[in-house]
Amino acid sequence: MTWLDRLLQRWRTRVALRELPPGARVLDIGTHDGTLFRLAGARGVGIDPELVETAAVPGVTLVRGLFPADLPALPGSSFDAATALAVVEHVPAEELAGWAKALAELIAPRGVLVITVPAPTVDTILHVLMRLHLVAGMEVHQHHGFEPSELDTIFASPLWRRAKHRTFQLGLNHLYVFERVPD
Repeated sequence: MTWLDRLLQRWRTRVALRELPPGARVLDIGTHDGTLFRLAGARGVGIDPELVETAAVPGVTLVRGLFPADLPALPGSSFDAATALAVVEHVPAEELAGWAKALAELIAPRGVLVITVPAPTVDTILHVLMRLHLVAGMEVHQHHGFEPSELDTIFASPLWRRAKHRTFQLGLNHLYVFERVPD
């Protein structure tokens, strides 16, 4: 990661942290190096297929793998919150419906799911920044033209309610917060 990648990652993480309940047990999908847990002092589980080996964080279980397939068996309602920061645009659309169901089983009623996703125009900007060697463009080749508004469709079920949507980073990123509706 370059200094600019790190700056953008921390900015995104700080925006998401404001949405987490105090003392929440968190599932961080796409944890990379555990930055969210370090900044929040949170506890929970982080999962990422590209997990950084030196990412150990006290009170946190880190798993190298894909969500939900590689997540170890956990009791239902294990988490107060889940995050997926700059992740869903890398996931094939046909897999995201399974995410909504799996997350509903893992997040306690009234718990939150916090998602950040870039605006589609970000890909063009990233390619320019990559040519200038200002960003590494982590897995930008996996972006598949994800449209942020698709999240409303993916999480349109009796189990989820959209609590918030706003943009940040000059409108180049979207923040979505979904609340787990009680059964």
